[in-house]
Amino acid sequence: MVGLDVVVPRPPAILYKLVQRLNRRHRPADRIRDGPRRAGGRGYHLTSVSKVAHSGAAPVRETRTSLVDVAEEALRRWLATGRHRSGERLPPEHELSARLGISRGTLRTALRRLEESGEIVRRQGSGTFVGHATSRTLDEGLETLVSYSELARRRGVRLELGELTIEQRPLGSERAQRFGLDPDTPATTITRVLLMDGQPGAHMYDVVHPDVRLPSPGRLKQALERGQMVLDVLLKHGVPVAYNRTHVSARVITKRDRVGRALGVAETTAALEIEHVTCTAEGSPVEQCTDIFLPRSLELHVVRWLEDVPPVPAIGRGAVVRSGSSAAMDKFEQR
Repeated sequence: MVGLDVVVPRPPAILYKLVQRLNRRHRPADRIRDGPRRAGGRGYHLTSVSKVAHSGAAPVRETRTSLVDVAEEALRRWLATGRHRSGERLPPEHELSARLGISRGTLRTALRRLEESGEIVRRQGSGTFVGHATSRTLDEGLETLVSYSELARRRGVRLELGELTIEQRPLGSERAQRFGLDPDTPATTITRVLLMDGQPGAHMYDVVHPDVRLPSPGRLKQALERGQMVLDVLLKHGVPVAYNRTHVSARVITKRDRVGRALGVAETTAALEIEHVTCTAEGSPVEQCTDIFLPRSLELHVVRWLEDVPPVPAIGRGAVVRSGSSAAMDKFEQR
């Protein structure tokens, strides 16, 4: 991510403009007034003056929503979209406050609430991260082709190799048909066990198209031992990878079968099998891989958006405050 220096108006001016804007949108009986300060917040509240009979009774004010509440709900909805996944670092505070159009003090109060509920994790000197992260678990969205090494870097998971075999083996009928070659054609085959923070996490079996030029077996081994994936090696050596076709299924492994022994399972275990074929933009396959992940080693998800996403204003730029718990229409800039 490229860092940007963002210049924003002073927070009090933003809040003042927001208060004036909301006052103009509501009836005289529904005005934004300064409420009691909350810890770390600005204390602006939407209050409603109830109508009373001409009995001289004092009007009753009903506190509805503070700006901190609005910011908290906006952040929660944004996190729910899945644009930032569990364990990923969020943008810095000055950028978030600029997007929301609120002060950093108000933002910090909203973030503190989310931290208390476990929805985010704040680390001194490191930043703010999406919460509910689990160690030794990679988190992959199926919308984008991302190397497992990059997923591990984002989650802070250390990748190592357990077993590794690099050899030339005949393609066989199924892969030969996929590659459009003779079944007896030799191809580079890579079999390995992937360790995540020192524990077996996945068994991987890659077959690379014979026409793809790879580094020598020694250098290929060094790259894989450093935690790189075959996809990383292909990209580094200029192979024009564009996409892959992925098939996900469940698989049962036991301590008696080859994969189960390699992963060291002690009992029958349900695993996640991911088979993908990596292709160029023209659709030519360059690699086929079968990955088998143990439970809690990989989380898969898909984020599906409406074809036409309705526009929603930011909090500090003409937001409409409504009654009830759903306090505001909110949205970050789509990035």
